[in-house]
Amino acid sequence: MSEESTPGPKESPPAQPRAGSREVWKKGGRLLSVLLAVNVLLLACTLISGGAFNKVAVYDTDVFALLTTMMLLASLWILFYLLRTVRCPNAVPYRDAHAGPIWLRGGLVLFGICTLVMDVFKTGYYSSFFECQSAIKILHPLTQAVFVIVQTYFLWVSSKDCIHVHLDLTRCGLMFTLTTNLAIWMAAVVDESVHQTHSYDSSHSNTSHLRLALDQRAGSSVGGDCSCNTAICQIFQQGYFYLYPFNIEYSLFASTMLYVMWKNVGRLLASSTHGHGHTPSRVSLFRETLFAGPILGLMLFVVGLAVFIIYEVQVSAEGGRLQQALVIYYSFNIICLGLMTLVSLSGSVIYRFDRRAMDHHKNPTRTLDVALLMGAALGQYAISYYSIVAVVVGTPRDLLGALNLAHALLMIAQHTFQNVFIIESLHRGPPGAEPHDTTPKEPCHGLTFANLDALHTLPGCPPTPRLVGTNPVGPQEAVAIILAPRGHWRRRCLKDISLFLLLCNVILWIMPAFGARPHFSNTVEVDFYGYSLWAAIVNICLPFGIFYRMHAVSSLLEVYVLS
Repeated sequence: MSEESTPGPKESPPAQPRAGSREVWKKGGRLLSVLLAVNVLLLACTLISGGAFNKVAVYDTDVFALLTTMMLLASLWILFYLLRTVRCPNAVPYRDAHAGPIWLRGGLVLFGICTLVMDVFKTGYYSSFFECQSAIKILHPLTQAVFVIVQTYFLWVSSKDCIHVHLDLTRCGLMFTLTTNLAIWMAAVVDESVHQTHSYDSSHSNTSHLRLALDQRAGSSVGGDCSCNTAICQIFQQGYFYLYPFNIEYSLFASTMLYVMWKNVGRLLASSTHGHGHTPSRVSLFRETLFAGPILGLMLFVVGLAVFIIYEVQVSAEGGRLQQALVIYYSFNIICLGLMTLVSLSGSVIYRFDRRAMDHHKNPTRTLDVALLMGAALGQYAISYYSIVAVVVGTPRDLLGALNLAHALLMIAQHTFQNVFIIESLHRGPPGAEPHDTTPKEPCHGLTFANLDALHTLPGCPPTPRLVGTNPVGPQEAVAIILAPRGHWRRRCLKDISLFLLLCNVILWIMPAFGARPHFSNTVEVDFYGYSLWAAIVNICLPFGIFYRMHAVSSLLEVYVLS
């Protein structure tokens, strides 16, 4: 007996250290992948930022060579990942139901298609003067097209994976691919921001366009004139500059999905908690809404498009119509931001009467959404506070200054209240997720017993509930059925609010993403801070504000589904 009893105590102790050491190395593997990503990203940032200035001996060909190499390596790793998961059936034992929702993957596909069109324009642009260009300038958009196709397919089929083989290699591969997307995003932001800044700068002075200078400098290294003089070349050039916003959003969407995959590497999920006890709702736009929110949102969307077109025409026109364009632009934004602030505040008030339970389950997707909403809002906060200081301390006291001040204050309020509404919505349980108490804390309209035969005769109640097998529906479920009509108006209001905010965020994304830059047309901040400092502030902070709008659209669509 003594010999038989000894193996038990001897075998049980090593199990704990093994689990503990695995948890410790999980953190070590994450640290290793993060260090790899940080070093690669810093190298990319150095070259990209250095290539944006004429006085730095970093040519755009160097940036293209680095990005092309990174995209090729990331594409090879993605193909390796796909082949490995196909040949190893047990590689992905769990799938996170919250990761990669259909609207996020749909947005990724949409922006990916636009990025492919941009790559076609870029290839045509650089092919217009192929004889004096480096081959890497044509190879770069072709490589990016392959990378976009491979990565989009990868994220479409694998964004929910919780992989359990080659954990450290997978973490490093995911982080390297994420870094590649961030490098592409930074290159696009720098190129687009420099283009916008020098377009306004050239309209106020006789300075040359930076893109032309970069092309001439790169062409001088190979001994030729690389100026874009033909009509087809200029069409290609303008085309890919207008498509930059879609490329920027594609890189950010892909980065967020890759980060969630990185967090899910080696994650253990119980089969019953994949959806935390509920199945995802199907997206049905304008279903169970009061139609006030969608109609008002569509009206603001159409008016916003008209204002944007008028602004662009009047700013680029020769004559003194700049003041009128800025007044129209700021007036529309003030009205839109004011309505969004009131609606977001109303949504938060409605939640005070919502009895749905809070969802406290571990959810990397929701955690990332909250972090991105809070972090991306800092860019617009910074621009608004700089504008407030310039208007208040500066000497001009005119109508444009007052509109600028009101716009900056409302921008801060709108971001704040919208973030509060979205974050609270994401932490709410699905409809009908009341706290599970065996005894009701409140009397339900004086009802002490629910007769299943008479339940369907009550006014406002649904028909006779379904029976599961031979077991009748219990009293607790009957109470839930009675309580459903009470919260019906709240659900409709929340759906209206989410759709209204979604449409407003779309139009507020379109305006700055496609060239509206009142920050440079309005001379208050330029005169106060100086052109160089103000241009640096706007070019650094505005891309985060643009990303905030599109990420808010994705979050509001999820809020609509959960309402």
